[in-house]
Amino acid sequence: MNAITKIGQDAALGMLEKLSGWNYADQRSGMIKRDFKFKDFNQAFGFMTRIALLAEKLNHHPEWSNVYNQVSITLTTHDAGGLSAKDFELAALIDEIFCSD
Repeated sequence: MNAITKIGQDAALGMLEKLSGWNYADQRSGMIKRDFKFKDFNQAFGFMTRIALLAEKLNHHPEWSNVYNQVSITLTTHDAGGLSAKDFELAALIDEIFCSD
């Protein structure tokens, strides 16, 4: 089994520059977070469904919440004890889904 490499805060902040709307969220262990807003609940739920199918394929799952037309997503890699490359890969793919909706 391969160990997952944790990304430090400085590297994470540099990687965040390549993503739109994501913020460094937790100074202690490292998380990135983004909020999304949609026209209505159906559009928000469809977005979450597309992400859920992708996350399952990647075996990397977001922490998220949904209230009506708003979705908040937090990414971290629990196995690494903070951020890993998997979080930034998933964030970029989530952005692609958001832009295609």
